[in-house]
Amino acid sequence: MAAAAGSGAAAALWSEVNRCGQNGDFARALKSVNKILQISKDDVTALQCKVVCLIQNGNFKEALSVINTHTKVLTNDVIAFEKAYCEYRLNRIENALKTIQSASQQTDKLKELYGQVLYRLERYDDCLAAYRDLIRNSQDEYEEERKTNLSAVVAAQSTWEKVMPEDLGLREATYELCYNSACALIGQGKLNEAMKKLQRAEELCRQSLSEDSDVTEEDIEAELAIIHGQMAYIMQLQGRTEDALQLYNQIIKLKPTDVGLLAVIANNIITINKDQNVFDSKKKVKLTNAEGVEHKLSKKQLQAIEFNKALLAMYTNQADQCRKLSASLQSQSPEHLLPVLIQAAQLCREKQHAKAVGLLQDFADQHPANAAEIKLTMAQLKIAQGSVTKACMILRSIEELQHKPGMVSALVTMYSHEEDIDSAIEVFTQAIQWYQQFQPKSPVHLSLIREAANFKLKHGRKKEAISDLEELWKQNPKDVHTLAQLISAYSLVDPEKAKVLSKHLPSSDTLSLKVDVDALENSHGATYIRKKAGKLAGDNQQKEQGQGDVKKKKKKKKGKLPKNYDPKVTPDPERWLPMRERSYYRGRKKGKKKDQVGKGTQGSTTAGSSELDASRTASSPPTSPRPGSGTAVSATSNVIPPRHQKPAGAPATKKKQQQKKKKGAKGGW
Repeated sequence: MAAAAGSGAAAALWSEVNRCGQNGDFARALKSVNKILQISKDDVTALQCKVVCLIQNGNFKEALSVINTHTKVLTNDVIAFEKAYCEYRLNRIENALKTIQSASQQTDKLKELYGQVLYRLERYDDCLAAYRDLIRNSQDEYEEERKTNLSAVVAAQSTWEKVMPEDLGLREATYELCYNSACALIGQGKLNEAMKKLQRAEELCRQSLSEDSDVTEEDIEAELAIIHGQMAYIMQLQGRTEDALQLYNQIIKLKPTDVGLLAVIANNIITINKDQNVFDSKKKVKLTNAEGVEHKLSKKQLQAIEFNKALLAMYTNQADQCRKLSASLQSQSPEHLLPVLIQAAQLCREKQHAKAVGLLQDFADQHPANAAEIKLTMAQLKIAQGSVTKACMILRSIEELQHKPGMVSALVTMYSHEEDIDSAIEVFTQAIQWYQQFQPKSPVHLSLIREAANFKLKHGRKKEAISDLEELWKQNPKDVHTLAQLISAYSLVDPEKAKVLSKHLPSSDTLSLKVDVDALENSHGATYIRKKAGKLAGDNQQKEQGQGDVKKKKKKKKGKLPKNYDPKVTPDPERWLPMRERSYYRGRKKGKKKDQVGKGTQGSTTAGSSELDASRTASSPPTSPRPGSGTAVSATSNVIPPRHQKPAGAPATKKKQQQKKKKGAKGGW
C-alpha cells in the first residue's frame, strides 16, 4: 500500500516536471525533481533532469558537481554532452575536448559543441572540417547558424593565420554573415571592400531588429556596437585616427555588456594615444583588465594588450613595471621580438645603450631566425651613438639583406658620410655579383650597375667605372648618355679606345633640331622680339634727320638747405669734425651736479631745479660760441652733442656709490 502511494506521488511529480519543462519554468521543475530524488536517489532520469534544470538556470558548477558525484550512475555515455557543455561554459576547454572525444557515440549535439571547442582552442583547420561535416550531414533549422560559424572560422584564419580564405559560396543574407565576410577582407588588407561589407551589415541589422516591436533603439545600438567597432578599426588602419577615436568613444559611452569588445576598443585607443594623453590611456587600461576578458579574446589579441601595457609603463616612467611585464611576455613567447625590443628601449631611456646592444646581441645569437630585425635595431642604436662604421659592420653581417637595394643604398650613404669610398664600392660590387649569379639582367641588376657607375664617376674613379659602363652599353647600344660616359672614362685610360668608341656617336646632323626661329621669337612668352625691317628703316631715317638738332641739357636741381640756415652768417668750417676735435672745444666742466636726483627731503621734487638754472635759459650765451656767430644764437646751440650727452638719472660712478654706502652704513631700514 505504501509502495503504491509512493509510485502515485512520483507520477504526479513527473507530470509536474514535464509541464514546467514545456513552459520553461526550470526553477519549479528543479524542485519537483529534487522531491523525486528523495523518493529514489539513484534514479538516472531524475538525475539527468536535475542536471538539465541546473544548466538552464545557469548553475554550471552545481550541475558538474552532480555529474561528478554520481559517476557510477551518470556514465560518460549517458551524459557526455551535458558534462562537456558545463566544462565549456566554465572555460575548462581542454577538459571539454577530452569529454567529447571519450564519448562512444558522436551525436549532432556533440559535434556542434566539438566545433565550438576547437574554435576556442584556435584549431581553425580542424574546426573548419567539423562544421563542413555538420552542414553536409544534417538538415534542420540550425543550418543558418552553422553557416555563420563556418564563416567566422574562415575570418579567423584570414585574420590571425594570414591564410587566403576560400570562397564558401555562402549567401550573405544576414548581418552576421556580412560581418564575418568583412573581417576576412580586413585580414587580406582589402579595407575599402571591408568597409562596404560592414555598412551592408549595419543596414541588415537595423532591418532585422526593427521588425521586432519589443526591441528599442538602445538595443539596436548595442547590437551594432561590434560592427561600429570594426569600422573604427578600419579607419585607424587607414590613418583616419580622429574619426576612429570619435567612434571608439561613442561605443564606450553606450556601455556594452561585451567585455571583450570593450577591451579591444580600449587597447586601440591606447595605440592611438601612444606617448601622448597618458592619463586617458591609464583609464582605458582598466577596461582591458575586466573579469572574463581572457576568455573572450584570442591569444594574439591578449598578447597585443599586454605589449601595450608594457609600453605604457615605459612611457609613464614605470621602469620596474615595464621590466616585469616584458619579462613575463618573454617567458610566455621566448621567440617573440617585442618583449626584447621593449626591454632594450627601456634601457636606452635609462642611458644604458651598451647594455641594450648586448641584450639584443644575446637574443640574436639564441634566435637566428629573428636575427635580421634585431640587428637592424642594433645598427640604429649605433647610429644614434654616432658609431656609423660599427653600424655598417652590423648591417653587412645580415646576409639575407646584403643584396637588397634598400640595404645597398643605406650602406653606400653611410660609407660616403664617413668618406670611405672603397667600402661603398665594395658594397656595390657584392650586390652586383649576387644579382649576376641569381637574377642576371633583371631591372634591379641593371639599376645597381648604373648607380655603381655613377657613384664611381662622381668620386673620380673613372677607370673602375669602365666595366660597369661597358655592361650597360651592351644591354642598350642606343643609349647615347652611357656611351658618352664610357668615352669620357676611356679618354683617361686608353685614348685610342675612346676614339674608336666615338665613331658610334650619332652625327651632329642627326642631333640638330629643326626649329623655326621666327615662329619661336614671335611666340607668347618670348622675352625679346626682333623688330621688323620696315620699322628699323624708319627709325634710322629719324635718327639721320635729327643729327643736326642740339641736345637739350638737363637742369640741375638745387640742393636742400638746413631749416635754420642763415645766408648772412658764414658756416662753421669745422662743422664736419667731431666736437672733441674742433679748435674751440674746451671740454666739459666737472663737479657741477645738474640734477640732484633722489636728494633732499622726502616728498621734494626736482622740477624747479631746471627753472632756477640760469645756464638753461634761452637768453644766456653759449659757453663756447662758434667763430663768426653773433650775439643772437638759437636755443639749440646750448644742447650738448649726442655723443657727450648723459641720460637723465644716470647712475653715479663707483667712487660716489661707495661714499654713499659709507655714509649710511649703520642707518637705513
